[in-house]
Parts: sequence; structure tokens; C-alpha cells
Amino acid sequence: MAARRFGRQRFGQVLGQILMVGILAACGNDGTQAPIARPVLVARAAEAAGPARGELSAFAGEVRAREETALAFRVGGKVLRRSVDAGDRVRAGDVIAELDPGDLRLQAESLQAQAAAADAQLVRARADHARLAALAEDRLVSRSALDQQTAALRAAEGQARAARAQRDLARNQAAYGQLRAPRDGVIASRQIEAGQVVAAGQPAFTLAADSGREVAFALPESRIREFRVGQPVVIEPWSRRGERLPGRIREIAPSADPQARTYAARASLDGEAGAAVDLGQSARVYIPGSAAAGLHLPLSALQRDGKGAAAVWVVDPATRKARQVSVTTGSYGDDGVDVRSGLKPDDWVVLAGGHLLHDGAPVQPVDRSNRPVQGGAVLNPSAQAR
Repeated sequence: MAARRFGRQRFGQVLGQILMVGILAACGNDGTQAPIARPVLVARAAEAAGPARGELSAFAGEVRAREETALAFRVGGKVLRRSVDAGDRVRAGDVIAELDPGDLRLQAESLQAQAAAADAQLVRARADHARLAALAEDRLVSRSALDQQTAALRAAEGQARAARAQRDLARNQAAYGQLRAPRDGVIASRQIEAGQVVAAGQPAFTLAADSGREVAFALPESRIREFRVGQPVVIEPWSRRGERLPGRIREIAPSADPQARTYAARASLDGEAGAAVDLGQSARVYIPGSAAAGLHLPLSALQRDGKGAAAVWVVDPATRKARQVSVTTGSYGDDGVDVRSGLKPDDWVVLAGGHLLHDGAPVQPVDRSNRPVQGGAVLNPSAQAR
């Protein structure tokens, strides 16, 4: 009986302790639950979109002449002969093709005869005017007759000038039957053959002048604001791997190609570097990232603040809390956006999960490999477990 009574007393004491603990816990609880730390994917701002923007960007290109001229006859006719082919070097003034001169010569002779006839009419008109002028002084002819002869003389002078101009034009056209190189260079392409009938202005050859060499390449639409005319580049010919030639961007097209959505650009080779490459060669153009381009983030990192402005969430790995930072954005690409200001390269930016956060929210930052980030460093889970 005594043992049974002791057991009941002991049970009552334990029950009383449990109830007391529950009452104390209830008294200390303010009715709110501890906030849940949400896992978020983070990356440093300088590494969020892959390689740092200061690294070299490579673009494929082709070596071209700085000045490429389409050569054509200024008159039409049948090609009698051609003296050059693609790849031949020419000097300024060299005859590279000729038209059949028969028709041009006959036309020049016809206009020469018309000019001679007009000159003869002018001589006769001058003589008639001189005679009438002498008779008019003696009042043997009327004043109106002299005026009429003066008008005939002026007309004869005009007809003679027109005939001489037509004759000179025909002589020039006869000379145009010879196509000459306007400057030193290389024949890049040929579009005519002997015996072919060509029209005036029809392209016959393409001349690559010796005024310099450059590389034609294309810039992507998503990054066009990173590049500017005069920006230094490095050019590496495909045929000589490892050889780097200095150059600069000479021009960038003002509008994008409607099909490829790229901007045509040309990089000129500095100094004597142009002599080291040949026309038509393939080359790589390396362009350092522009310092003004800032940072680049995936579109998933971009959020809107309460005013509708662009913002991102930044995590402090020490406190493991998120805060919203307003940013200034630049150009948008297919999968990313340039950030001009508002971020530092070493900031940990939330790439996914930002739409669930609020200022001061506790988070569990992890990197792309699902490794926890703490104190600005990525922890090794296996090492942490040990």
C-alpha cells in the first residue's frame, strides 16, 4: 500500500512539472512563428552570367581590302579582250579590258564630220554678216536685214559649239572603250569574259586597293552597346595560330542585318600588320570587354521595387539576410541584361527565388552546385559534415 501511494505521488509530481513547463512556454510565446529561411540560388555579380566581361570576346571574320572598287565600262559594247584575271596585281593606269572599238570609232567619225560642217556654216555666217554690216553703213540695206543676219550668225555659233561638244564626247566614249585600273591593287573578282556584250555600268572587275587591309566580322545585337569605333582589338589569322596583330574597330553598321540580327563591323590592321595577311583569309577578332559595359545578370535576377523600377536582391552571407537594391540597367539580351550601376562585382545576387523575398528575409544561399554559401565563401558539404 505504501509503495502504491508513493507511485501515485511520484506521477503527480511529474505531471505537475509537465503542466508547469507548458504554462511557462505558453506565457513566453507571443503568438508569432519564427520566419522560415528560404533557399535561394545566388552568385557573385561579376560571375552571374559566366565569364567576366573584361575577358576577350572572339568573333570570326574575313580579311578584306579597306577600299574595294567595282570597275565597269562607262559605255556599252562587246568585250574584245581582257588582260587580267582574279588575283592579278595591277598598277594605276593599266588597261585591264577593252571593248570592240568599231562602233565607237564610227560614231566619233560621224560627229567629227558634223562638227566640221557646223564650222563651215559658221564661217559662211560670219562672212555674210560682215558684208551686210558694210552695206548697212552705206545705208544700202535695211537695219532689219542686218539684225536678221546677226541672229543667223549667233545660231551658227551655237550649232558649232554643240557639234564640237558632241565630237569631244564621242572621242571620250571611244577612250572609254579601254577599262583602266584607277589605282594600284589586286583584282579580287572578275565578272566578264571576252566576247560578252556588256552594258554601261555593268560590273566587270572588283579591285582591292593597296590602301590597307581589314577584317570584316559581325557583332551580336545583344551586345552592340559594348563596342565603339576606335576600340582596340587583336586579330589572329587562322593560318598562323598564336600570331596576334594589333588593330582597331574602324566602322560599325548603323542598323542590324534583318535576317541575322547582327551588326556588320570592320577592324583595320595597324601599321604594317596589313602586309602580314592576304585577302580572303579567315581570322579571329578578339575584343576586350568594355569597362563601361558594367555587369551582366540573367533576366531571372531582375525584379521590380515598389515604384516599378529595376531592382535585384542581394544576400549578405554573414547574416544570411536579403535586401533589395535598385539598379540601372542597360541593353537587354535574349537571356540577360547589362547592369550599369547599383551593384559591386563581389555582391551575392539572388538569381532564382527573388519573387518570394522581402527586405530582411532570412535565406539559405546556395550556389549553382547546391553548395551553401556562408561568410562570402562556398562551403564544402563533405568537409562541413566532418
